[in-house]
Amino acid sequence: MTTEATTAPSSRTIWARRITDGVEPKNVIIALLPLLGGLRYGWQGIGWAAFAALFAAVVPTLFIRRGMRKGTVEDRHVGHRQRRLTILPLIMGSVLLSFAVMIRLDAPADLTALVLAMFASLIPILVITVCWKVSVHTAVTAGAVVCLAIALGPLWLLLSLLVPLVGWSRVVLRDHTVAQTVVGTVVGALTAGLTFWAAR
Repeated sequence: MTTEATTAPSSRTIWARRITDGVEPKNVIIALLPLLGGLRYGWQGIGWAAFAALFAAVVPTLFIRRGMRKGTVEDRHVGHRQRRLTILPLIMGSVLLSFAVMIRLDAPADLTALVLAMFASLIPILVITVCWKVSVHTAVTAGAVVCLAIALGPLWLLLSLLVPLVGWSRVVLRDHTVAQTVVGTVVGALTAGLTFWAAR
């Protein structure tokens, strides 16, 4: 009984896992794209958002699941830093492909800019990952909030309260240090925000 009590996850860990899994990058992207697309462009925007989400969220998830089946990726969050160096270029290629198609077919400007911002954010993340495990969770969440605020107004900055919560969950689960979540936040907010602002 004592052993079970000490090995059972605490409520703190359970909540951290729920937040980490619920606000993972894939889910943030799937929520962000149709929200922005629908509010800015109506049904046309939602249609383009679904296309972008396919390449920015669904296809990357398939890459990760394939890696898990082959044993080259240990979990859905790709916790091993060096294995991220294999997955990130694949994700970048998928995002870049959707961007090229959207430019070619004259997709709505804000959605095209948002996809470019996603790609741009992955560049410093990949570079940093060569020697350090920066938090993709906080980078994506912070970047999403900044882009929403630029496109829809400063009230959307209230969603920035999610960022420290996500960072807390990553630290509690020992997937990242506080410094790694902070750097992820800064990289995501600055890179995505500046790229989106310049490209829209």
